[in-house]
Amino acid sequence: MTISVFKTLKRLAAAALFAPTLALAAGAVLHLDKAPVSTDPAALQAGAKTFVNYCMNCHSASFVRYNTLTQIGLTEQEIRDNLMFTGERVGDLMKVSASPKEQKAWFGATPPDLTLIARQRASEFGSGADWLYTYLRQFYRDPNRPTGWNNKVFENVGMPHVLWELQGEQIAKVSEHDGVKSIELELAKPGKLSAQEYDKTVADLVSFLVWMGEPVAEKRKSVGVVVLIFLAGLFALTFALKKNYWKDVH
Repeated sequence: MTISVFKTLKRLAAAALFAPTLALAAGAVLHLDKAPVSTDPAALQAGAKTFVNYCMNCHSASFVRYNTLTQIGLTEQEIRDNLMFTGERVGDLMKVSASPKEQKAWFGATPPDLTLIARQRASEFGSGADWLYTYLRQFYRDPNRPTGWNNKVFENVGMPHVLWELQGEQIAKVSEHDGVKSIELELAKPGKLSAQEYDKTVADLVSFLVWMGEPVAEKRKSVGVVVLIFLAGLFALTFALKKNYWKDVH
């Protein structure tokens, strides 16, 4: 009886252990393009401009202050002149003027804060930057959606394609093979930018979103290198002291 109960418990434990893996394997595989993330100040400044002009109509970055952008090479005067349009102070948080309650009434759901979006979208399929880079290039026209847009990465997304004037309008070519639906996108109406220029604009925007999620990331990495070098030197000194201390002990 005891052996039978033990075997049953082993089966239950194995099922609990592998259930998430099996569920994940059964889900759809998400193919993401590698995001060309840059830490170049010019790219980050271009991304900040795109973010303020296109994303901040609905989305806040409420964990970042405008004057934090001085870390990417902008002066406070440049921030005031080019990135602030509604009388905010340079020390204010990067918030939209509408309240969450108003946004929910207008859009049906409150647009998410984008400060940490590059971290939140990381998955087994790629980094959050990869997801954002692919997502912002995969919108297509869909007359069945309330906004008139759909997305290959985020099916039935509620967000419209705010960058459509830059990219143009893509349409979906749907095919099915062995019961698996496949969507290929085709540019039906060109935008203001070429495909290469649009990809660069999105790459700069994604780079800014990655930077915004951790503005001190580069400093953290450089400090980490110094700490590792210090620990390596300390280990060498400690090892030499140990050898000298124990040299006469047999």
